[in-house]
Amino acid sequence: MKLWAGRFTKATDALTDHFNSSLSFDYRLYNEDITGSVAHVKMLAKQGILTDEECQTIEQGLLEILQDIDGGKIDLMQDSEDIHMLIETLLTNRIGDVGKKLHTGRSRNDQVALDMRLYLRKNIKEIQSLIVDLLNAIYNLATEHTTTFMPGYTHLQRAQPVTFAHHLMAYFEMFKRDYKRFDFCYDMTNCLPLGSGALATTTYPLDRDYVKELLKFDAICENSLDAVSDRDFCVDFLYAASQMMMHLSRFSEEIIIYNSHEFKFIELDDAFSTGSSIMPQKKNPDIAELVRGKTGRCYGNLLALLTTLKGLPLAYNKDMQEDKEAVFDSLDTISLCLPIFTNMLKTITINKETMYKAAASGFTNATDAADYLVKKGVAFRDAHHIVGQLVLFCTTNNLTLETLSLQQYQDISPVFTDDIYQAISIATCVNERNVTGGPSPEAVKRHLSKAKQFIERCS
Repeated sequence: MKLWAGRFTKATDALTDHFNSSLSFDYRLYNEDITGSVAHVKMLAKQGILTDEECQTIEQGLLEILQDIDGGKIDLMQDSEDIHMLIETLLTNRIGDVGKKLHTGRSRNDQVALDMRLYLRKNIKEIQSLIVDLLNAIYNLATEHTTTFMPGYTHLQRAQPVTFAHHLMAYFEMFKRDYKRFDFCYDMTNCLPLGSGALATTTYPLDRDYVKELLKFDAICENSLDAVSDRDFCVDFLYAASQMMMHLSRFSEEIIIYNSHEFKFIELDDAFSTGSSIMPQKKNPDIAELVRGKTGRCYGNLLALLTTLKGLPLAYNKDMQEDKEAVFDSLDTISLCLPIFTNMLKTITINKETMYKAAASGFTNATDAADYLVKKGVAFRDAHHIVGQLVLFCTTNNLTLETLSLQQYQDISPVFTDDIYQAISIATCVNERNVTGGPSPEAVKRHLSKAKQFIERCS
């Protein structure tokens, strides 16, 4: 018999039971459900709502159930509506009628809100630990390549020379923001809903502050209607996960491109590549492609929950059961993608010479040629036009700015002297961009120093 069956005159249809049940996915909340119940029953005893003996009996029964579940002695896939009712049923079967007092002063509405907050709070910290591992991998690789020159791109066209370290540190900044975004998620999650009841609290003299201290929450949800209907913290998590997956996807895209035969900037380790069933020469970047592909499911989970919540009246509605699968799936996805991407990045081989050759061609130093003229008194717009003429002449005659003769330079502008060749060397182009945030080795080293401090604060 269902725990809420008193008002009903007949059993629910079997299909209704199956459709209504959430145990197939909310079973993973068992630890949080028991942890919250232990805190709740301790509070009930403190307030004199339960006796100390009743509290001890219930707490011991709950902890034994937790131990048995952890030990694989209890199959959670039983005939029950959800994890909350399963735990309560198991408890009552073990300790008798006193187990029925566990639910005094609470509802499944505030109970599940508590479970989700406890679960996300724990897992956010684990995700942040994985992000720190990735930040470390990026940092370590960048420190090895502060003088490795490569072309920077806009529109996937060679634009200006940078260092590979500078390119990597752009991703460091992205994942640093992700770490901070999960900090925000943690803060939004770390608020106690228990004590809100179904929607209007309870007539029992609950001590919510005591429960807050037991469960180490920073605050108490101040409005009971909001507390049981709020899933903003889940949306925040899904958004943070989507943003982070977008960054992983962009990084994966570049790894796929740079690993291609057309670029050959990097080579993936065999341990993080796969082959073809028909083409023996193939070495495919499947790991990066899967990370890129799995980004879409995180986007879908975010949009699904936003759509679910958009029309819900206060307070709790059964629609909100749909939050869990979205959150669990995105959590599983990012927990899978982060470590394998980090390990893949740690093992890539960098082809410095190929990168340098690419940086030295494609007129990536054209802007520096224009800046050279500006420093000699030519207005920038005129300098831009002059260098554009030089590039056109080079492309027509299969030349580069480095291979033009001085006379050819001076045919277009007499301002050029033989120091132009030093001004447009790749090393000069990069090294003189020493502005904070720039690609020069010195600027990147300053960035790396700050990055190391950030990692140390987060570790």
